[in-house]
Amino acid sequence: MSTWPIEQLLPHAGSMVWLDRLIEWDAERVVCERTVRRGDLEVTADGLPAWAGIELMAQAIAAWNGCQVLAAGGQVRPGFLLGTRAYRVDADAFPVGSTLRVEAIRTFHDEDGMASFACRITTHGIEAEARLTVFSPVDPTPFLDPRNTRLDPTGNAP
Repeated sequence: MSTWPIEQLLPHAGSMVWLDRLIEWDAERVVCERTVRRGDLEVTADGLPAWAGIELMAQAIAAWNGCQVLAAGGQVRPGFLLGTRAYRVDADAFPVGSTLRVEAIRTFHDEDGMASFACRITTHGIEAEARLTVFSPVDPTPFLDPRNTRLDPTGNAP
């Protein structure tokens, strides 16, 4: 199993990369880590707000996709978070200094790039869970053009 620096797996740059490292991945699952540090984006005196867990989960999924694409010799491309179901977290914030283990397991995927992942974040005494729906088309360009208001999953106007 090959591994890459997290920055190579995500279509993000600079402070928008919220994960620190890829721990492991396979065809169905990915595990990443993030240490909450004072001064990082969105971190307050209380820590990283619990709502940020959704972004960490989405970036773990993007890292999974990056692993799949790079292992096949392709290039990392943008994907889209379409929705979240039943986000549950048992704290208001992830404390400064805590190391978050972010896991995503693929539960559904189709040929057009639509997928669903069961996600979990764990750290000392805190757990967050959600199911995320994502879309990773082969060519995301039409979906990034604001003039395209109605597209099917292949990027064509109906």
